[in-house]
Amino acid sequence: MDTLDASSTLSQTSIPGLPLWRRGKVRDVYDLGDRLLIVTTDRISAFDVVLPTPIPAKGAVLTQLSRFWFRLLGDLVPNHVITATVDEYPRELHAVRDQIELRSMLVKKTEPFPVECVARGYLVGSGWKDYQRTGAVCGIELPKGLRESERLEAPIFTPSTKAESGHDENISFAQMSGLVGAARAAELRDLTLALYGRARAHAEGCGILLADTKLEFGTSGGRVVWIDEAFTPDSSRFWPRDGYAPGRAQPSFDKQYVRDYLETLDWDKRPPGPPLPEDVVTHTREKYLEAYARLTGTPLTARDAAFCGRRRRLRERHSVKQQLDTLVSEMIDRGILFSDARREFEKRFIARVLQRHRGNLSRAAKDLQIHRNTLGKKIEEYKI
Repeated sequence: MDTLDASSTLSQTSIPGLPLWRRGKVRDVYDLGDRLLIVTTDRISAFDVVLPTPIPAKGAVLTQLSRFWFRLLGDLVPNHVITATVDEYPRELHAVRDQIELRSMLVKKTEPFPVECVARGYLVGSGWKDYQRTGAVCGIELPKGLRESERLEAPIFTPSTKAESGHDENISFAQMSGLVGAARAAELRDLTLALYGRARAHAEGCGILLADTKLEFGTSGGRVVWIDEAFTPDSSRFWPRDGYAPGRAQPSFDKQYVRDYLETLDWDKRPPGPPLPEDVVTHTREKYLEAYARLTGTPLTARDAAFCGRRRRLRERHSVKQQLDTLVSEMIDRGILFSDARREFEKRFIARVLQRHRGNLSRAAKDLQIHRNTLGKKIEEYKI
């Protein structure tokens, strides 16, 4: 995966001689007879509108994260992936490697079910709005007094229609049964909740709460097959476990940051979508890459490993500054004089740096950014 250029983007593919089966909000799908080539672009949609600004590396994150989940949960249900290695694709595709490397999968054709299978483990999004209005989510009664983002006692299954464009619509389990049959509806419900339960447990072990997700299934040879994508930041809500608190919206590793930005604009949520500023693009890219790294245990690229390390150090420094702010407030409240505080802080800081360098004055002075002779005088003054 080190070949990924995490700064470049692909908004749309063009593969000569290959029939385009469909172009969705994010994926370009090509027809290879009994197989499909699914290429995940860097397009991003919000409020069911494709935005004009792509997110670098997004397509690779979604594809590689789906591959991870398909492998991890393969004992529960077969999936449609044949291979995601370009060298194993038909030879004519090797010429467009720059468009498909890391962001594509060669899959079996299936007969998709005309529904999306949604599992909800927390009260959020449209579910929260529904609960506020009716005390239920998609007709499923819930206890009174629940708060926004609250963890549900048991995950619930809430199917929806599958819309190529526009909004998906929540439907009841009875309506789903009418579309796919009662036995299939029960099978898909049980399978969705089983997959969600396993994925949620894995994510929690990685410091991430999997709030909800959307899954899709089809049939091949009469068997149910897991298709499309699997527990990605596009199809799921990921929250950091640290800092989780019900009663408010949660920070996330998905495209909620984009939605929040769009909510600040005077936009009617109809096409065309507004462009995204650079800081929103960068932050969203960071969140997608961090979600991948946390869930799989491996950064998507070596470059991103270094990038994540820098981000972690920045967060650590910010945390120390917050602690220092608290300490300063306490010292002021207790009447400690600035001159005394300054001397004590400088003394302890110098002592800790000396300890780190085992008394080596030259190295300590370099860290402290002062001359070695000045450091010697400070040591004598403070009797360190």
